[in-house]
Amino acid sequence: MKIFKRILLLLSVIIIIAVIYNYPKLNILAGYSAKNTASSVFLGERSLEFTDKTDNNFSPVNLATDKLDRINKFATSSAFGLLTRKAIYREGLGSVLTLDKNDEIAPYLVPKRLKANNATPFPYGNAPQKDTVFSNIDYKKLNETVSSIFGKENSRAVVVLYKDQIISEKYADGFDKDSRILGWSMTKSIMSTVFGVLQHQNKINIQDVAPIDSWQKDARKNITINNLLQMNSGLEWDENYDEISDATKMLFLERDMTKMQENKPLKYETNASWNYSSGTSNLLSKILRKQFKTHQDYLDFWYTGFIDKIGMNSMVVETDLAGNYVASSYAWATARDWSKFGLLYLHNGNWNGEQLFTKDWVDYVTTPTPTSNGTYGAQFWLNAEKQFKDVPKNMYYADGYQGQRVYVLPDEELVIVRFGLSHFEENTFLKEIIEAIK
Repeated sequence: MKIFKRILLLLSVIIIIAVIYNYPKLNILAGYSAKNTASSVFLGERSLEFTDKTDNNFSPVNLATDKLDRINKFATSSAFGLLTRKAIYREGLGSVLTLDKNDEIAPYLVPKRLKANNATPFPYGNAPQKDTVFSNIDYKKLNETVSSIFGKENSRAVVVLYKDQIISEKYADGFDKDSRILGWSMTKSIMSTVFGVLQHQNKINIQDVAPIDSWQKDARKNITINNLLQMNSGLEWDENYDEISDATKMLFLERDMTKMQENKPLKYETNASWNYSSGTSNLLSKILRKQFKTHQDYLDFWYTGFIDKIGMNSMVVETDLAGNYVASSYAWATARDWSKFGLLYLHNGNWNGEQLFTKDWVDYVTTPTPTSNGTYGAQFWLNAEKQFKDVPKNMYYADGYQGQRVYVLPDEELVIVRFGLSHFEENTFLKEIIEAIK
């Protein structure tokens, strides 16, 4: 009996140590599941069952147990019953993880939106587009290529625009043209565009030093907005989603997601050390907020100055608890509205006669960042060194986790949007679409 008690005591000690050691991981695991569930259900309008079966069905997130309160609009996720995280939905702002009970009742501002244009045909409005059949397109080959990345490739939506017209469009079961889908890191490209609009309005100069008060007494005071947009600041950052890292702590444990990168020291030489950082994108969101007199003005401008202006009326960019847009990760919109974003760049910032930014801005975001090996511009990804060997060098794209994409191909007058749950053979897909247009 004494031996048995000792064994039980030893096992108890081992379990307690294991829980203490893994508690931070469990906290992030449950946080991811709660946040993703609340956003999927209340923004994406999907069911809890569908979300658990698809979006949350990967290790270790699938170990969490998710519950939903549709009346009060929140989701909870439990990690083995050891801890529970809660994400609340706020109309106009999306979902956010709470850190204490006060977060559930704290007042918040909501962005003012422009009215959707439902009278003008797509793409400049939301009415059905005028049917156009192009004689130079092999529609059979085109549609076969689009269909090829569904099924085992886990695609959810594909939209192909040519000369401003949808020439192919396909959705997986459970999705359609009205389904909002998370762009993940494509949000970085949305944020970058807000800088482009402000630059065109002469309200900001991206070559100026970053207006961060806490940097003014050390070498970080020389970091420019441009260095941040190019992910070339030299600041320390760990972008690792397989373990506890700067990125995962920021997204699932922080009240103000802009501070994590701000508080990091210089680790490398500025403008000579490209390092992908979601923290940098959220710091840039803070810099944008500082350009406006009020928090309300900051919240409004992303929509009234850009997003709603090009008819991306389905888009919602979620905020953190401090009211900052989570520029690294959290923009939701329909595939058609994401295609409008690509079209804005295809037309060098001109939207139906109104210039939101100039070709100079397009040239800027598509200029390779020093030391990025031609793969990265200013919050956009590039093909400058032919990473996709059968695709034109001047193709560029917004890139999100699990293969969310908005490709812009200027010479081909193409915009291609793809959403899904896994990566796919991009080079072949793009090559065959180009080949379908004779």
